[in-house]
Amino acid sequence: MSERIKQLPLLPLRGVLVYPTMVLHLDVGRKKSVSALEQAMVEENEIFLLTQKEVATEEPSVTDLYTIGTCAHVKQMLKLPNGTIRVLVEGLQRGKVLSVNEKDEYTTVDMEPIEERQEANVEEQALMRNVLDEFEQYTQLSKKISQETFASVADIIEPGRLADIVASHLPLKVVQKQEVLETLTLEERLKLILRILSNEREVLGLEKKIGQRVKKSMERTQKEYYLREQMKAIQKELGDREGKEDETEELRDKIYAAGMPDQIEEKALKELKRYEKMPPNAAESSVIRNYIEWLTQIPWSEETEDLLDIHRSEEVLNEDHYGLEKVKERVLEYLAVQQLTKKLKGPILCLSGPPGVGKTSLARSIARSLDRHFVRMSLGGVRDEAEIRGHRRTYVGSMPGRIIQGMKKAGTVNPVFLLDEIDKMASDFRGDPSSALLEVLDPEQNNTFSDHFVEEPYDLSKVLFVTTANNIGAIPPPLRDRMEIIHISGYTEVEKLEIAKGYLLPKQIGEHGLTKSSLQVRDEAVLSIIRHYTREAGVRNLERELATVCRKAAKMIVSGEKKRVVVTEKTLETMLGKRRFRYGKAELENQIGAATGLAYTAAGGDTLTIEVALTPGDGKLTLTGKLGDVMKESAQAAFSYIRTKAAELNIDPEFNRKNDIHVHVPEGAIPKDGPSAGITMATALISALTGRPVRKEVGMTGEITLRGRVLPIGGLKEKAMSAHRAGLTHIVMPKDNEKDLEDIPESVREDLTFISVSHLDEVLEQALVPEKEKS
Repeated sequence: MSERIKQLPLLPLRGVLVYPTMVLHLDVGRKKSVSALEQAMVEENEIFLLTQKEVATEEPSVTDLYTIGTCAHVKQMLKLPNGTIRVLVEGLQRGKVLSVNEKDEYTTVDMEPIEERQEANVEEQALMRNVLDEFEQYTQLSKKISQETFASVADIIEPGRLADIVASHLPLKVVQKQEVLETLTLEERLKLILRILSNEREVLGLEKKIGQRVKKSMERTQKEYYLREQMKAIQKELGDREGKEDETEELRDKIYAAGMPDQIEEKALKELKRYEKMPPNAAESSVIRNYIEWLTQIPWSEETEDLLDIHRSEEVLNEDHYGLEKVKERVLEYLAVQQLTKKLKGPILCLSGPPGVGKTSLARSIARSLDRHFVRMSLGGVRDEAEIRGHRRTYVGSMPGRIIQGMKKAGTVNPVFLLDEIDKMASDFRGDPSSALLEVLDPEQNNTFSDHFVEEPYDLSKVLFVTTANNIGAIPPPLRDRMEIIHISGYTEVEKLEIAKGYLLPKQIGEHGLTKSSLQVRDEAVLSIIRHYTREAGVRNLERELATVCRKAAKMIVSGEKKRVVVTEKTLETMLGKRRFRYGKAELENQIGAATGLAYTAAGGDTLTIEVALTPGDGKLTLTGKLGDVMKESAQAAFSYIRTKAAELNIDPEFNRKNDIHVHVPEGAIPKDGPSAGITMATALISALTGRPVRKEVGMTGEITLRGRVLPIGGLKEKAMSAHRAGLTHIVMPKDNEKDLEDIPESVREDLTFISVSHLDEVLEQALVPEKEKS
């Protein structure tokens, strides 16, 4: 072994590096390292320091260590309470590892010391000055190095030592420090330090700039905060206790959370900026705030998911309503298409029919079957266009129209929206609300509905609009054209009976604190209530009468009069009083000059007897019974037809000059009108003039022309039900109405014979008793 080569115990270092002439405290805890230190103390207090390449390596091997390290003198050792040893070492000189010797307790290395010149040549002196200049500038920028440290560094005259000391004061990574340690040429080492210093100085300069910028920003923020706090204090003194700060932040959060389209969100934020800058006492301040709050409360993107289960929806509709097959079928069709396409514009349905048939409750059931939110808006008596479109914000107390209000109440963009009583709207100098509804109820336009208050387009295309009306004729044609009209004609007696048993009676029994065992209402009693105590198309009055029965029964049970009440047709009068209505009954015998017609009223169907009397006179035609214009015209048309066909009908052609003719429809106080009594009047007139009786079992309906043609009519289902109830067996009807036969319940069709006619001759053939049987 050469004299220059030394064998020293090895101490691996983690994350730290010791330069020559540098004094440093180290904490040693690894077993081998402690043994190496103890061995160094036994010999000449010298140890070789090598830095690990990776800090995380717990037991480093030869390949985990650098090959150039520092030979150091162990000056002091101190055992700490936690078992580690704190050691003070002083770097002596660089050394290069030649070989590593692994022992059981510690590791030794054969190292060759690297000698350095102490004097600097001219070029190195120039480099040293540059290093000192750069280091001075660095110390001025960095607050971590004091002027005393710089002064001590400036006194160093050895070039290698200067480079090592400057490197030890810089915040370098271990790799960079090791690079300095491994640079053995003094000139190269000084140039390396110069580059490092220049780079570090630039970084510090940038840090300082960033720091100043952040400081300015912080100062500005603090200034704004201070001014806001002052503003709050001033507003408190002026009476505005809360101030606007919290309020505007709350409104801003609401705007971002509302899910508005970008254009509307931008408008809302712009209005918020105006509001923020406006004095609290300004009149427009509350207007802007109200506007922003409305924008945040209207649903823009919140949507419920349709429950696209057609079988469940059918169950829900059947559970809530009996009958009404057409409406249910239309809703189920909508659901089926929605399930296939996943996207469909909401239809505009109009449920038309008399009061009490369940139009409004049916709309509620549609919402329940779709699992959508439900909103109802009544249009009865609305005569101001602003009710639909809203007021402009320039008006005092302005607010959105009732469409936008309804959407806010719904909270989603796809509710079921009921526009109730659409035929009851009016118009005056304030505008025409029905025209304003054109945009709402047009599937091609309502995706950009414009409200005067909101001022921005609002999408109504996902809303399922349902409207209700009693009289379709009262709806303006352009509005009627935008709706899909579904007629609900009213309930038959059979349907009313089923509704009363399945829906109304259980509901009233529960509401009056009764049970099915304490009150029993027989079917014939319910049927008697329908026939003799109510006269309506719907079931509203029927429910009231059933409620009366329940109240009477409750009184009997509470007073101890009875424990269980059974209501039959015989006991009904004691509860509801004398019968209020009677329904038409078939004649017991064939009559001359009296024909039974079938009428359609708001309360359903009814039979109508038309009587004709002949008296000597000069051909005067008298019509009585409070007839409307259409009925009078029907009588005139029948009279004119008979005059033209007198010879064919075996009637004296001079009958109109010899007789006064009186046509009377009984129950004169009740208004009667409609285009379905033409053939009945003609039959009664011809019966009176010919002396041929009208068959008692025949009822008829149809309009007549001057040529004797029979025109179609409406309400055949209700008329057939009234004929069945009155005991008639034959119905004469227009041929064009054959398509309506399928709407009549099968139980009624089985008991009636329907005779289709297209001319009055066929009517007379069926309705009048033949000449040979006249006697």
